[in-house]
Amino acid sequence: MLRLYRAGWVLSAGVMVVAAAMWQLHLREVEQRAEEAERTKDEAAMRRAVEERLRIARELHDSLTHSISVIQVQAGVEVHLAGKRGDEVPPALLAIQEAGADAARELRATLSVLRSTEEGDTSGLAQLESLVARARTAGQPVTVTVVGARYPLPRDLDQAAYRIVQEALTNVSRHAGGACATVQLRYAPGELTVQVDDDGDLPGAPSAGQGLGLIGMRERVAALGGRLHAGPREDSAGFRVRAELPVRAAS
Repeated sequence: MLRLYRAGWVLSAGVMVVAAAMWQLHLREVEQRAEEAERTKDEAAMRRAVEERLRIARELHDSLTHSISVIQVQAGVEVHLAGKRGDEVPPALLAIQEAGADAARELRATLSVLRSTEEGDTSGLAQLESLVARARTAGQPVTVTVVGARYPLPRDLDQAAYRIVQEALTNVSRHAGGACATVQLRYAPGELTVQVDDDGDLPGAPSAGQGLGLIGMRERVAALGGRLHAGPREDSAGFRVRAELPVRAAS
């Protein structure tokens, strides 16, 4: 009888071991199925994102490439004819020609980014000098000051800072032609402050929360965890755009 009890315990223990092993196999199989489903879902989402980027790239190419090319050609023809006549080429015309070339270059870079799977926008504060030079050529007085010691910035923050200055100067030119603009970059530990002021009267300027350009600025700054102020200056006439961007360690 004792032998039967022992055999029964051994058999029960064996059944339990086999059942536990089968349960572990079942759990592993369920986990693998879940991982496969998640991977399939991610791949489908990525595929849809790529398709949408390609669609946007086609739309941008079809709608903007021709117009920018026409601007470049017309400006180039006028510059050439002025040179043949011996006339002085108007600075505004040269600014249009240079802006057209810059727009075409940026459009190509943007299309390249949209058609690839990696970020490729190379815009950044390294291009600030040329941006300011174009504004000055077009007759817009711009002063740039840098406070604090410069240090390398993460790529997304560097791009955002440049785009904020670019959009702010564009708004000054559009809404307060002839106004003086000042650009200040303040480098502090853990934070970059980008501030663009002008001294013009902006009756047609968008308010602090309106305008696609200002909306784009807010989205860029929010994505980086920063703060943006855009509105009339309190100390004097004009408009101020101030972005406070936290600087994290570049990964």
